[in-house]
Amino acid sequence: MKEIKQNEFDQVVLKGGKVAVDFYSSECPPCEALAPKFENLAELYGEEVKFVKIFRQENRELAASLDVNGSPTVIFFDNGKLVGEKLTGGIKRSDLIKNLNAMIPDEKVKEITQNIKPTVSEYDTLILGGGPGGLTAGLYLCQARVNSVLVDTMLPGGQIATTHKISNYPGFIEPQPGFMLAHYMSEQTKICGAKYKVAVDVTKVDLENKIVVVDEYETLKAKKIILATGASPRYLNVPGEKEYKGNGISYCATCDAKYFHDKEVIVIGGGNTAIEEAEFISKFASKITIIHQFDKLQANMEAQEKAFANPKIHFIFDSEPRAFEKNGNKMFVTIEHVKTGEKNTLESDGVFVFVGMKPNTELFSDHLTLDDWGYVKTNEDMQTNIDGVYAVGDLRSKKYRQITTAVADGTIAAIAVTRELDN
Repeated sequence: MKEIKQNEFDQVVLKGGKVAVDFYSSECPPCEALAPKFENLAELYGEEVKFVKIFRQENRELAASLDVNGSPTVIFFDNGKLVGEKLTGGIKRSDLIKNLNAMIPDEKVKEITQNIKPTVSEYDTLILGGGPGGLTAGLYLCQARVNSVLVDTMLPGGQIATTHKISNYPGFIEPQPGFMLAHYMSEQTKICGAKYKVAVDVTKVDLENKIVVVDEYETLKAKKIILATGASPRYLNVPGEKEYKGNGISYCATCDAKYFHDKEVIVIGGGNTAIEEAEFISKFASKITIIHQFDKLQANMEAQEKAFANPKIHFIFDSEPRAFEKNGNKMFVTIEHVKTGEKNTLESDGVFVFVGMKPNTELFSDHLTLDDWGYVKTNEDMQTNIDGVYAVGDLRSKKYRQITTAVADGTIAAIAVTRELDN
């Protein structure tokens, strides 16, 4: 693997045959997460593909000419031509492999695959999930000198990383951008010395034997496991939702509100998330219509007062969506009044759905005791029904789910684990 500057690009990359190029930056957590994957694959594929690193901050002109606007970004060249996908952000090993394999003959792919040697690492504790609960558990375990590893399929931060503003987390006078609060938490845990394996594919979870396999080849064994996988947006499951997800229907205002400048959007939901995110969307959109199934909102009073005072936000109560359609760039939402059964169709430029969350238990729910909604039951020490397995944060069965309650869960689980290991 070679690091180059922009004056070497033509010779090394454009005339270099098959090349994978990593544009990285300093003080960049996603770049740090990518580095060991890129280096490992350079060893495996090095005879077939050249691996090159470029420091984006000192080669901005080159980066701009290639439409590289963030770090890390990996792009692939074959005899001077761009090929494959442009990979950015939390880049997974599997996505790198897919693009590398597409550049070389099948027989070489088989040969390289045979050279991938499974590895096994052992820890005292494995934390599965890098939201506030998992990061807090990692911090406490690290400070207690417990050998731990934090594993996440995404980058650390969880839901808060895609939340616009957070105004109720203690210690901050001004509301904090969600991604910054996630960054502070992650960096604090990392500086302590916690080990991270993030932006990975979790291919197997065996809670009974305390084994987690990542990227199909790396086995992680632990004495204790803390589950902190959180929850994901709940879907409406109405016709058209699946087809237009990411193409007219969004579940993340922070990600997509900026694309609706001076446009009209529909927001489905009436809880805290729906109302707070509608307030954020109003910074961009010209009109927001909130559709809610009940006759009054469920959000906290402060959020309600702001929404009702916002001239851009309008409300349709006692109504539910029944279908989504798209014609050109316009979305059409068929809604039904739940009391009269009357239906009508609304036109908008986009739709945002915020109707609650569901626990992320797909990989390991079989042997856990769950409540009626699929959340994991624990005792006051966060222990599940499986010995040595704990659950924290939004994944756990409890009355309230906030960042502060997730942090509290992570604290309790880490202290309980530390005491058990000490004994």
